[in-house]
Amino acid sequence: MPHRFLVKDIAFQAGLSTATVDRVLNGRAGVRGQTATRVAAAVRELERQEGNLARGGKTLVIDVVIEAPERFSNEVRAAFEREAGAFYPSMFRMRFQSAERMDHASFAAHLDRIRLRGSDGVVVKAPDVAEVRAAVARLTQAGIPVLTLVTDLPGSTRLAYAGMDNAAAGRTAAYLVNMALGDRGGCVLVTQSSSRFRGEEERVTGFRSALLERGNRVTMVEISEGFGRDEQTGTLASAALAAHPHICAVYSVGGANRSVLKAFDAESRECRVFIAHDLDSDNRALLAGKRISFVLHHDLRTDIRNVCQLLLERNRSQPQSEVSLLSGIGIYSPYNDGPV
Repeated sequence: MPHRFLVKDIAFQAGLSTATVDRVLNGRAGVRGQTATRVAAAVRELERQEGNLARGGKTLVIDVVIEAPERFSNEVRAAFEREAGAFYPSMFRMRFQSAERMDHASFAAHLDRIRLRGSDGVVVKAPDVAEVRAAVARLTQAGIPVLTLVTDLPGSTRLAYAGMDNAAAGRTAAYLVNMALGDRGGCVLVTQSSSRFRGEEERVTGFRSALLERGNRVTMVEISEGFGRDEQTGTLASAALAAHPHICAVYSVGGANRSVLKAFDAESRECRVFIAHDLDSDNRALLAGKRISFVLHHDLRTDIRNVCQLLLERNRSQPQSEVSLLSGIGIYSPYNDGPV
């Protein structure tokens, strides 16, 4: 495998030994395919970060571990790469580990590997489960700060949460649904990727409480555990539509929006209002085609900038700034180019 980086740098980026990386690079026998993939990914990461790292200055290593659909992981990666050079002369070097599904033990084991090899900070989008909270506690005990992104781990030893106020986002979605459905009311399909993510749960709780404040003219049906994947989410949505003929609106907390719309199309059902989260490429296209009504969006670059600032202050032993790591909620429609 051609490369222009030192073996020790590739090994550090990949989280492997130099001997293992050397075997991969020289095509020796006894290397698993998964290991070769990790080395190739590490080289690509170093290539992406090469410009910033060449500028010199103190370099801090941030490990980013995410369980999320690939489209969201790519958004996070891009935001980190755009913000990495904004703190010159200090630099941030990122090591990414992402998967659409990661069992609890594997997630915790990866955090433990980071603890053993060392890091200046760990950023996680993780399920709120005991195994992950315990691994976060071990990182904290080792002096490695942990921040949660988009979805929180309350009750853990994490340093801070960066992202939108999820309960407020849910209440905002309920306000928009109530306005759209009006006095006729209706039934809303609420989709979660998984109930294990506290941020999604908080959005649904905020949505439900705001609906109840306006009476019972709008009801809701919930589906979950589609994990943001089109096939699973589409199957769940189709079953819900078949069982509940009065569903006429959607609050999509967990994504896979094309599959939800396809389920409506298959039933020849009208969706009077569709509220989604995150202005990714899929949702931009669906907005432009007027297939969804509103997108609730927060700026990941603001979240990442806040994360980097907090880790930099901690590394310098400076007093931590009082700025909130909560980012604002923007509302996008097919007719506006920015948040209103």
